[in-house]
Amino acid sequence: MVLALDDKWVWDSWYVHDGDLWHCYFLQADKAIGDPEQRHWNVSYGHATSRDLVDWDHLGTCFGPSTSLAWDDFTTWTGSVVRGDDDKWHLFYTGTSKDGGGKHQKLGHAISDDLHNWERVGNGLILDRDARYEEFQQGRWHDRAFRDPWVIRDPDGGWLMYFTARDARAEPKMEAGSIGFATSDDMYTWTLQDPVYTGGFGELEVPQVFEWGGQWYCLFCTAARFWSGNAVSTIGEPAKTGTHYLIGESPRGPWRIAPGPILDCDHPGQRYAARIVDTGTEKRLLGFLMTDPVDGGFPGLIADPETVVRKPDGRLALAIRD
Repeated sequence: MVLALDDKWVWDSWYVHDGDLWHCYFLQADKAIGDPEQRHWNVSYGHATSRDLVDWDHLGTCFGPSTSLAWDDFTTWTGSVVRGDDDKWHLFYTGTSKDGGGKHQKLGHAISDDLHNWERVGNGLILDRDARYEEFQQGRWHDRAFRDPWVIRDPDGGWLMYFTARDARAEPKMEAGSIGFATSDDMYTWTLQDPVYTGGFGELEVPQVFEWGGQWYCLFCTAARFWSGNAVSTIGEPAKTGTHYLIGESPRGPWRIAPGPILDCDHPGQRYAARIVDTGTEKRLLGFLMTDPVDGGFPGLIADPETVVRKPDGRLALAIRD
């Protein structure tokens, strides 16, 4: 069965395994607000657990915007969870403030012993942009992209963070989308680095970096309106909304856009913000549906997982369409 709630819309999600259960964290908003387009400004985190990524037990709301004046008092958006060397669970998340009108995204940090009750580290703030990353410019973009942190262990020691950003040094506009990058020795103090990838799109959302078969991959999603001519030429398909990936030689790159076909876009409901989850025996793709194939509305649910396969040439595909 899909991951859905009767009274809430559900969208971006991320997953972690505690040795026994899968934990899913997802953005949620009360349907009582009436307009699903307003969900981004009425957001909190839901939490559910599963043994098979199909049947879910909902545990309720586990995190949300600060209740007092703060850098993250307006929204808490997409993040990731990982277990640290201190045996605590670490949540890295996106935040915005009411004072900034939700335009100035920053990155935060919270910790937990039980994967449900989260406490901010200090005021939570760990990273903000510098001159290498675009500031909000009225009329150029709708926001300052600095969000969707994804944290993994560095194979050489320490920790690596990837996030959605735009490169301030890139032109034209639709070549400015980038995968931002930061490093840490201890998960508490982070050093902002140059983007590990820039180009092809005006926006690359919800990055997820992982190794498979000796090759490195960076999953991302984007909308058709953000493709550049270079992306169309490289992928070999018309611009589409959905999930695709970069291929890299190491977690630091160099990265390049994978040739087509695009990994996931042509299906009823148009899944988005997908994650690949490694079960140990297979890799499965989960993401939310953007469109109800019956009435065209926003369904606000996470679809059942689909198996991903790696072809002999290193390209990824959904098993049901391979």
